[in-house]
Amino acid sequence: MSKIIYDVYQNKNEHNAAYGKYFGRIVHTETLNTRKLAKHIAEHGSVYTQDVVDGVLTKAEACIIEMLLESKKVKLEGLGTFYLMAENNKGGAVSLDKFNPKTTLKGLHIRFLPDMSDECQLNSKDILAKATFMWAEDLKRESAAAKPTTPTNGGSSGGSGDEPGGDGGNGGTNQGGGTNSGSGDDDDERPGAGG
Repeated sequence: MSKIIYDVYQNKNEHNAAYGKYFGRIVHTETLNTRKLAKHIAEHGSVYTQDVVDGVLTKAEACIIEMLLESKKVKLEGLGTFYLMAENNKGGAVSLDKFNPKTTLKGLHIRFLPDMSDECQLNSKDILAKATFMWAEDLKRESAAAKPTTPTNGGSSGGSGDEPGGDGGNGGTNQGGGTNSGSGDDDDERPGAGG
């Protein structure tokens, strides 16, 4: 089963009401480009080859941008809606006749609104309910345990690293793979683990 890798960090801003408290953040192991996504789709029992899927995705990207620039929203059923949002320069225009989109607007941002229909269940609480998690520190331990050890002269083992919380580093920000491992037998000992 796939798992979402998370890390735990402490708020160290003394001027914040949540100073000293601990929070979770998602650790992303990879960014899939269009080609990698097409390869994944093609390997998922698709009747289409990777090249066909890649071509469709590339064309869809260009067409979505084209439609947005024609002041249209683009809804992909079951996924969500892409649309443009205007960002204005601070202060705006002093009067209606002085408003010029090229100078008054600071930029146009592409926004995405997930499909919230009941059958899609892409709202944040439903996604959280479906998710299973793995602490980045556990992923590091599993990766270290899986590597063959070579005896060396001198040096220390550095301890067992069994204490949850670790050193508070961001941990595992580029740990490729391994998201399906972990038994989850002692989730209650990991900060924020569940699922």
